[in-house]
Amino acid sequence: MLEESTTPIVEAHDLVMFDLDGVVYVGGDVIEGVAARIERIRGTGRHVAFVTNNASRTPDQVAEKLVGVGVAAAGTDVVTSAQAAARVLAERHGQGARILLLGGEGLRVALLEAGLEPVDDPDGAVAVVSGYGPDVRWREIMRVSTLVRDGLPYVASNADMTIPTAYGLAPGHGVLVQTIAGFAGVRPTVAGKPERPLMEETVRRVGGDRPIMVGDRLDTDIEGAHAIDVPSLLVLTGVTWLAELAAATPVLRPTYISPTLAGLFEPHPVPTVTADGVELGGWSAVVEEGRLAVTGQGSDADWWRVAVTVCWRHLDHAGSALDVSDTTPPGPVRPLGAE
Repeated sequence: MLEESTTPIVEAHDLVMFDLDGVVYVGGDVIEGVAARIERIRGTGRHVAFVTNNASRTPDQVAEKLVGVGVAAAGTDVVTSAQAAARVLAERHGQGARILLLGGEGLRVALLEAGLEPVDDPDGAVAVVSGYGPDVRWREIMRVSTLVRDGLPYVASNADMTIPTAYGLAPGHGVLVQTIAGFAGVRPTVAGKPERPLMEETVRRVGGDRPIMVGDRLDTDIEGAHAIDVPSLLVLTGVTWLAELAAATPVLRPTYISPTLAGLFEPHPVPTVTADGVELGGWSAVVEEGRLAVTGQGSDADWWRVAVTVCWRHLDHAGSALDVSDTTPPGPVRPLGAE
C-alpha cells in the first residue's frame, strides 16, 4: 500500500532519479513545470540523475536533448542501460575483453569507456551484448542468435517491449531480446530497468545514500525501485493510468503517487480504512458490485490515493482487478501516452 510522509518527500532523499519520457518530457516537449522543479531540487544540494533504458544514445546525447527542451543537464547526470550492461560485462570478463556488439553508438561508447573492446566479428568474442539500434540488420540478428544458441553468453541492455515514437508506441528492444532468447533457449542477463544493474549503476555514478526513483511506468521504473529496495514516486504524466494501477501487484506498486512532479515537494497522507471503504481529504471510495466508486471532493492527488488503495485491497483479497472502466479521475484528461 501507499506510504505516508508528513513532510515533503524530497526532504528525506539526497538523490532523485528521474525516468525521462513521460516524466521529464513527452516526445520532444518538456512537461510543464518540470525544468523549474528539477532546478529547485539541485538548489538544495541534492543529486539529480536521469535514468534511461535507451541504449542507442550516449549520455552526452541524452543531456543534449534535455538541454534542448529546457532542462539543465550534463552527460554525468545521465546513466544509461548501455553503461550498466558494460559494467556487467567488465566485471564478468575483465578489461580488454572482446564483446560482440549488436546495437548502436551508445552501446559501443559504453563498452569502450568500460575498457572493453566492441567487435563486429565474433572471432575471439567472449560474450555478446545487444541494445536498441535502428540500423541493426536481420543477418546480424541471425548470426548472434546462433552464437547464443551455441553457448556465447548474452547480455541485453534492456527488455522493453515498446518504444515511444512520433507515430505512437512501436516494438522495442525487448522484441529483439525475445527473438534471440526464444530461438537460443536461453535466459539473457538484462541490465536495464527493472533489473538491478542500471539502478545500482545510477547510485554508484551520481552519488547519494538515500535515493528515490521517479517514474511513469510500473513495470520498469517502479519495479526497478523495488529491485534495489528504494522508495518510488509514480507520476501520471506518462503511460500509467487507472486501469494499470488497479491491476498492479505489490512489486509494481509505488511508494507514493502524484498527478505531477509537484508531488515531490508535498507531504503524502494515506487514506483511512473504514468498514465501508477508504477516506481521505474529502473523498470516499468503495467497491459497489465489483466496480470502483469514488465520491466527494478534494485534491486530485487524494482522489488517486483513495482510488488505488481500494483497488489494491480488492486485488489482494479477491485475486482479481476491480472494474474501473466507468470511473473518470478528476483533473486533466488521460495523458496521450497512457495505455
